[in-house]
Amino acid sequence: MASVETSLLYTLLMKLEHDICYQALKTRDARFDGRFFTAVSSTGIFCRPVCPASTPKLENCTFYPTASAALSAGFRPCLRCRPESAPASPAWLGTEATVRRAVRLIEEGALDDGQSVATLCDRLGVGERHLRRLFQTYLGASPKQIAQTRRLMFAKRLLKQTDAPVIEIAHASGFNSLRRFNDAYKKSFGFAPSHERKGIQASPHACDAITLRFTYRPPYDWDGLLDFFEMRAIDPVEWVADGRYHRRIMIDGHVGEISVHHEADKNRLCCHIRAIPTAHLQTISRKIRRMFDVDADPQAIAHDLKADPALKPLIDDHPGLRLPGAWDGFEIAVRAVIGQQISVKGARTICTRLVARVGTGLFPSPQNILEMNMDGLGLTGRRIATLKSLAQSWSGLDKAKPIEDTLKELCALPGIGPWTAHYIVMRSFGEPDVYPVDDLGLIRGLEKLGLPATKDDLKARAENWRPWRAYGAMYLWRVYG
Repeated sequence: MASVETSLLYTLLMKLEHDICYQALKTRDARFDGRFFTAVSSTGIFCRPVCPASTPKLENCTFYPTASAALSAGFRPCLRCRPESAPASPAWLGTEATVRRAVRLIEEGALDDGQSVATLCDRLGVGERHLRRLFQTYLGASPKQIAQTRRLMFAKRLLKQTDAPVIEIAHASGFNSLRRFNDAYKKSFGFAPSHERKGIQASPHACDAITLRFTYRPPYDWDGLLDFFEMRAIDPVEWVADGRYHRRIMIDGHVGEISVHHEADKNRLCCHIRAIPTAHLQTISRKIRRMFDVDADPQAIAHDLKADPALKPLIDDHPGLRLPGAWDGFEIAVRAVIGQQISVKGARTICTRLVARVGTGLFPSPQNILEMNMDGLGLTGRRIATLKSLAQSWSGLDKAKPIEDTLKELCALPGIGPWTAHYIVMRSFGEPDVYPVDDLGLIRGLEKLGLPATKDDLKARAENWRPWRAYGAMYLWRVYG
C-alpha cells in the first residue's frame, strides 16, 4: 500500500497547505516542481516552485494544484520559469480513476474541435455534474479549462521551440481558427502569440526537422530504458544507436522519423521529428510522453517500493526507472501475443519477419494483419487466429472504460489470457498499477534474489507495491535479465 508520506503528499496536492507550499517555494524545492503553482496577487503572475524570481510575501500567495486553475483565476504564466514546461502533476494518479481516464481523453483531443463535455461524459459513463465536481476537487478547474490550458500551453511550447507558422501552431494545438487562438492567447497570457517569437532566429530548415523538448523529474534511468527498447527493437521500424532511440512513424498517411536522446544536465529528453507536418506535433508529443514515461514521479515511486526489502537495493542501484510505454498500442498487443511462452529474442525474430512481409518498413496495422497471409512466419495456427481476432476487435477497445473492463474484454478474445492482457494494458495504456500476472520472468527474478518464488508469493508481494506494481515488476525483470 502507499506509504503515509505519499498519502500526505497527495493531501498536500489536493488541499495545498499554505505553509508547506510556501516553505517549498522559499527553498525552491525541485521535488515539488509541477505539483503546485504559486499565484502572486501583487504581480498577477503564477510560477513554478523552482522559479528563480524573488520569493513573494506569503500574504500575496495563492497556491493552485494545476496551471489550469491558476489561469482560470485570471493569473498569467511567468516568463522566467515557464509553467508550461513543468513536469505534469500526478496529483490524481492512483486516487481517482475517472479523472485519470477523462484527462487521458482530453489529452487525445476529446474536447477539441467543438466537442462537448456531454459527449465526453457519455464515453466515461458518468453525469456531467459529477465529472465537473471531480475535476474541481482533484484539479481545481473544469474539463473545458483543462482542455483550453492544454492547448495553450502546448502552443506556447511550439512557439518557443519551433519556428512553424503561427496558424499551423494554432491548428496543431486544437484551435479551429487563428482568430480564436489569438483571442484565447491574449486573454490568458496578456500578449499576442507573435510576442513569443521576439529575439528568436528563424531556421531555414524549419519544415524539414522540428525538435520538441520534454522536462522530467529526476532521476531518470535513461540507460535502463534504452536497453529495454534495444533488446526488443524490430528492424527496420526502430533501432538504438549512439545513445539515441530512432523510429520510423506514419501519422495520417505521412511517413517520417523520430529520434530521442537524453540531456541529463538539463533534466530533459529531446525528440527530433522529420517529415511530419506541424499539425501532428501534439499527437507525437503525447506518444513520446507516454512511451518514455516523462511524467512519472520517481521519488514517490521509489519511496513506496523501498518498503519491500527485496526492491530497495535494486532501486538504489538504478534510481529513476521508467515504465516503457508504447508508440502504438496495437503494436504492443501483437508483440505480446507473439511473445507468449517464447523468449524475447524469439519474439523479436518473428516480429521482424512480420514487418518484412508488410513491406513498408512500418509495423503492421490491424487492417494489415486481417489481410495478411501469415503462413511461414513461425506462428502456430492458434497464434494466427488470435492475432486476426485481436485485429478485428482492437478498434472497439475504448480507453474511456475502466481498466478492469478492458482486461475482461481482452481476456474474452481466444488465445489471450491474464498475462497477455495485463502486459498489453501495462505498456499500451501506461498503467502504473498493472503488471503481467504469474509472469515466469518475475518468478525467476525472485528466485535469483533467494526469495520464495511461487505464483502466490509473487501475488502477495506485488500487493505491497500498490499503486506502483508495474514499476516493481520492471525491477524484478531487470534482475532476471
